[in-house]
Parts: sequence; structure tokens; C-alpha cells
Amino acid sequence: MKRAAFRLQPVLELRRSEERAAAAAAAAAANAAGEAARRATEQEAALSAAVLPRSLPAGSFVAAMVLLRTAATDAADARALATAQAEQAEAVRAEWTAAARRAKALERLAERHRLAQQRAADAAEERATDDLVTGRAARRTATDASGRGTTWRG
Repeated sequence: MKRAAFRLQPVLELRRSEERAAAAAAAAAANAAGEAARRATEQEAALSAAVLPRSLPAGSFVAAMVLLRTAATDAADARALATAQAEQAEAVRAEWTAAARRAKALERLAERHRLAQQRAADAAEERATDDLVTGRAARRTATDASGRGTTWRG
């Protein structure tokens, strides 16, 4: 008996590949977010460790203050970037979850199809066995009723 192919198999393969691509994108986004957070933390640590000397000439003091202000702005920008990348990573992870759900739904359909085919094959085998047994009994009864031949012994 030839088994019917699962008609949605190409779609299932597409969904699985979409899920793999979404998983890779989610991993890359999570790595980028982690790296951005690490850089922001480093810049914030460097800024908090910066100390102005007690006595500086006026020009050097202004230069140091500008440098600290720039470092503070850079640290704030790095933290904002880390936050944005974390949000982006969360959005990409949500896309991965959706892709996994779509693939899982088709996998359940494929499993149902496989089980239905197995049940049909089992039923066909059972019918064939029943027909074989029923046929033997009918032949045995016919042989006994006609009085000809010997009784079949199975």
C-alpha cells in the first residue's frame, strides 16, 4: 500500500528554515546587546574612576572639564545604545518565538498525518488478517458440508 505524502511537507521545511534563521538572528541580537551593555559598563566605570587633580591652571581645568563632560556624554550614549539593542534583541526573540510556533503547528499536523497513515495501515492489515481467517473458516465449513475431501487442519 502506497502511503500518501504529507502535502504540507514543503511548507513545514520552509517553516523550519525560518525558525533556524530567526534563532540565529536572535542569538546575534543577544550577543550584540550583551556587547553593548559591556561597553557601556566599561565607559561608566572609567568615568566614575576619573578624578580631577586638586590644582590645575585655568586652561587645563577647562580642558579636563570638557574631557569629563565628553566622557559622560559618551557613557550616556553607550547606555542608551545598550538599552536600544536590548529592546531590539527582545523583538527579534519574539519573532523567533512566533516562527517556532508556526513550525510547531505544522509539525503537529505532520504527526497527525503520520498517525492517521499508521492507523489506516493497521486497519488494512487487520482487515486482511480477518479476511484470511474468515476465508479459511468459510472454506473449512464448505468442505465439511459437502462431505468431500478431508477436513482442513490449520
